Amino acid sequence: MNRETKFANADTLVVVDRSARRRTIIIAAIVVAVLAIAAFMYFGGKDDPVAGSVAGAKGPGGRGQIPTVSVIVPGRGSVSRVLTASGALAALRDQPVGIAGEGGLVRAVTVDAGSWVRQGQVLASIDRSVQSQTAAQLAAQVQAARADASLAQNEFERSRALVGRGFVSKADLDRKRGARDAAQARVHVAQAQLGATRAQIGRLDIRAPTNGLILARSIEVGQIVGPGAGALFRLAKGGLMELRAQMSQQDLAFVRGGMAASVTPIGSDRSFSGSVRLVSPVIDPTSRQGEVRISVPYDTSIRPGGFAEAKIQAGGTTAPLLPQSAVLSDEKGNYVYIVNRKKEVERRPIKIGNVDDQGVTIAEGLSGQEAVVLSAGPFLNPGQKITPKRQVAR
Repeated sequence: MNRETKFANADTLVVVDRSARRRTIIIAAIVVAVLAIAAFMYFGGKDDPVAGSVAGAKGPGGRGQIPTVSVIVPGRGSVSRVLTASGALAALRDQPVGIAGEGGLVRAVTVDAGSWVRQGQVLASIDRSVQSQTAAQLAAQVQAARADASLAQNEFERSRALVGRGFVSKADLDRKRGARDAAQARVHVAQAQLGATRAQIGRLDIRAPTNGLILARSIEVGQIVGPGAGALFRLAKGGLMELRAQMSQQDLAFVRGGMAASVTPIGSDRSFSGSVRLVSPVIDPTSRQGEVRISVPYDTSIRPGGFAEAKIQAGGTTAPLLPQSAVLSDEKGNYVYIVNRKKEVERRPIKIGNVDDQGVTIAEGLSGQEAVVLSAGPFLNPGQKITPKRQVAR
């Protein structure tokens, strides 16, 4: 046992229990610590700010806590209207190139995807051994027909000289004239057949219909091709590209042909200057969107089939401009908190226009005269009392 025996002045024996005294000290220390923590939480919490822009303020009579919140009255200013759209990149004029002749065995392919070609340049050649022999045969027939025509012409001239002497009748002269004309006609027929064969041989060469960039190739040496083979090459005329962007019906009303635009391919940090070439005259009844085509010059970063975003300079507008910290969003959409006359927080749904380094343009929902909570929105609730602290609008 942990005890101590002492004698008092009156010779009285006193027994002291040390364990009991230790327990009493520990309990007293715990009580003091609990009281200190409670006092710190009560008195220290009154001066804590909320999110850096909400400061505590003691309400009338010391009841509750009314936060001080920074608000801004944005007013209305002139801001540029920049419409954002996205879509697929494509060639401005995507031309399929196929075989114009009867086809045959591919002997040579002179270009590949990514090659620049000029109008009339040979892209691929088809075997022409049979057609060449046919052309040689027709060339010989032309020579034979010319010889016959020359002989018929000489006989006619001799007969005409003898008619006046009575050695040849006029009927014989007419027959000689007919034979001469028939021989000359056979020359023209043979020449036409030879020309047709040579034209067919020329059509065995697949040629570029215009200057441009080869986008795709689907032909190889040794392949058998014919009129039904489809497109063997795809050619971007002049190498010009375009962005086929989809826009809402409301935004489409502000777009006109010739407006400047900036196109940024996905995955690239470069933007390319272009202009609106075509605005769709119809709206898709299912998606309620229309197509805007923006022409851009060729660059290796612009690949047909890729995805890109565009910003179209669609003139100016007058609208409220808020810092991005004032605009909130959830599953119901975008909104801001405003302060009413009773100094209570109200939720106001809005529609966002342009978003840039200057801030967020509010297309719908605000007149510009409301006191909008600047940055403490996530810490507030609708109907909550606050003390507004007005900030100067930027």
